[in-house]
Amino acid sequence: MRKLFPLFIFVFCSTSLFAQYDADRYPVIPRPYTLLPFNGEFSLSNSTVIVTDNKFYRNEIDAFRDEVKNIYGVDLKYSNKKVSSGFIYISEDSTDIPDEGYDLFINRNEINIYGGHAGIFYALQSLFQLILNPNTDLGPVGYHIPSCSIVDQPRFPWRGMHLDVSRHFYDKEKIKEYLRWMAMYKLNVFHWHLTDDQGWRIEIKKYPELTSVGAWRSGTLIGHEGANDPPQYDTLHYGGFYTQDDIREIVKYAQSLHITIVPEIEMPGHSLAALAAYPELSCTGGPFEVSKTWGVFDDVMCPNEKTFEFIDEVVKEVSELFPGQYIHIGGDECPKARWKADPYCQKLIADNKLKDENELQSWFTKKVVAILQKYHKNAIGWDEILEGGLADGAAVMSWRGEDGGIAAAKAKHNVVMSPGGWCYFDHYQSQNNNEPLAIGGYLPLDKVYSYDPVPASLNADEKKYIMGVQANVWTEYIGTWPYVQYMVFPRICALAEVAWTIPQEKNYSHFEERVIQHFHLLDKLNINYAKSIFDLQAKITSNSFSGISLGLNTNKKNAKIMYWFNEGDSARHYVYDFPITINKPLTVHAALFIDGKQLGNENTWVFNYNLATGKPISLRKPPNKSYNTGGAFSLIDGIEGQTNPWRGNEWLGFLKDTLDLIIDLGKTEDSISEIGFDYLVDHGSWIHAPVKYQIEISTDGKNYSPANLPLWGHLESEGGDKQNTHGWSNVITVVDPNDNNEMNYAKARFIHIIVYPQLKIPPGNPGEGMAAWLFVSEIEVH
Repeated sequence: MRKLFPLFIFVFCSTSLFAQYDADRYPVIPRPYTLLPFNGEFSLSNSTVIVTDNKFYRNEIDAFRDEVKNIYGVDLKYSNKKVSSGFIYISEDSTDIPDEGYDLFINRNEINIYGGHAGIFYALQSLFQLILNPNTDLGPVGYHIPSCSIVDQPRFPWRGMHLDVSRHFYDKEKIKEYLRWMAMYKLNVFHWHLTDDQGWRIEIKKYPELTSVGAWRSGTLIGHEGANDPPQYDTLHYGGFYTQDDIREIVKYAQSLHITIVPEIEMPGHSLAALAAYPELSCTGGPFEVSKTWGVFDDVMCPNEKTFEFIDEVVKEVSELFPGQYIHIGGDECPKARWKADPYCQKLIADNKLKDENELQSWFTKKVVAILQKYHKNAIGWDEILEGGLADGAAVMSWRGEDGGIAAAKAKHNVVMSPGGWCYFDHYQSQNNNEPLAIGGYLPLDKVYSYDPVPASLNADEKKYIMGVQANVWTEYIGTWPYVQYMVFPRICALAEVAWTIPQEKNYSHFEERVIQHFHLLDKLNINYAKSIFDLQAKITSNSFSGISLGLNTNKKNAKIMYWFNEGDSARHYVYDFPITINKPLTVHAALFIDGKQLGNENTWVFNYNLATGKPISLRKPPNKSYNTGGAFSLIDGIEGQTNPWRGNEWLGFLKDTLDLIIDLGKTEDSISEIGFDYLVDHGSWIHAPVKYQIEISTDGKNYSPANLPLWGHLESEGGDKQNTHGWSNVITVVDPNDNNEMNYAKARFIHIIVYPQLKIPPGNPGEGMAAWLFVSEIEVH
């Protein structure tokens, strides 16, 4: 059974301990199940001895010793006999301690640890983090570890991080470093995205051309997709792959860190690299080339016998390399254009009495699942594998929001939650314009932390199928290792706490304080991390007196907010005390300062103030919850959504639905000359221009008449494959239909706008046939 001391602690830990311990002194991430602080410290020095009576714990002990020596220069001794004091004792007694759980007790004279192999490893990670507190850093004379008692165990068995090495390749030493980051924060599943359209990265001896051909591309897109028209590419021969010996070495290292690797072999879509090597796997026979750009492509694997023979041989070799339970089979973003046009595929549909191509993909997936089971593996795939029916035994990774995961759990299939709105670390983490290039979207640290992987809509039995949570790092625009670091840190800390800590014990303010302490450790590890945690917290609100107000806040101790305006060379800095009133077009700059030194980056807000700014607005239909930052107010807060690339913080996204809104200007304006709104076009992200719009005006909110607009009822062409386009950058002229004078103004108080999306993505575009997104930003009235 668990030690008497931990049981004693539980008596006093029935409520949250946040008020009972200092985050600066105990910066453990993820936050332990319970932590009880004590006075005093344990002195860690070259004379400290690690003692254990279990020789099988040497791997965990040696990993800890290496960390401490490499980072702090302290050379810990090892012994199988206890000394009188100054020792770390690791017991083999793990009775009644849950899998991956541990008990850790620290006082002035000794440290005692109890748990199984994984638990001992995680206890040592917590111990390692407690060394980093700069207030106890004694440099060459040793280090102090604050006294406390920790009883800990994880919430979920699947605590995952993903890395895409197809778009950009990273060698085996970088992968080991990535695994080390994971282990430090008690994450235990590495989802290794090894194949895609842009490169095949795993040696398969049966099919050598997968790496001699499929691992290399003749160039790569320069800049963001759509930044240049036409797109620009470099001419570098780019690629790389892991030999099977490389993979065995990485798998062995992962096992030493108690990490399971889940390899992903994409099928049937995202397979251009495989088709370039073996075009007979396609419906058309090719030829194909490894893609130089990103997106979704029509050429996919054909569900014929050659393909299934290929998959069988690949799975056989992959299964021998990876001892884990799961192989990820992809299944996402598979266009059906080639299948629709292929007589063989149509015959398959008819012969197997399938409804359509979606059911053909389900049929394909079931065949693949059977192949995996033949090699004693289980399949996991992106939530598209639900379409057309889910194969028995397959698990689902839900990325397009939570709906797929909910459906799978209700059908009693295992689920890993990984929704893009909370778990895609390729999205921007700051609103600052000086952020390095990313794919788009907006995922700040606090939003990652806010996520709960268990949907409230599931009942108690269904919730058991939620295995855990995972963050994904897609590398289309992450081409260097320091940039991988920047996108991962510190969001990996938030993900770790989501995966490990029970919701009742989470507290974002407390978490932020611990993260800032970890920056000292990340500096020692030479990790390039984002400092957006020092961004100011901004809240734009309607000002009942005049215009809108920009409120700024920070919870950083002893810090001042300074702000200034664009006023040429005479710009002055002001100490922020009260919300800033915005009642005209204005640019505001602000930053955080301590003792005159700026922390983090400068924050900038450009306000395009107009008659609609800050006025009451109502949406008749809500946006998609994945793209609803700021709600309806974000359409009239004076700030346009950024484009090229876009970020999710100022765009409302609609899928299979219209934007339908009414703005109340507060009084009848008799000289309205312009009304307009912004929409976004980014075909690579499945975001398309609306097909039509409707604008009506009213003075009483009851009787509306159409505004006489140019292009009434239709839109001009998007101009080909023009990406990331700011639609209607000039507002649209409105002419009062009841006034025949040449110079016209509309009279209105209420403005009703309806914007209609593309229901299906047009042929020739990524995601053809799928529902198109409608993204809309600022409404302007002049």
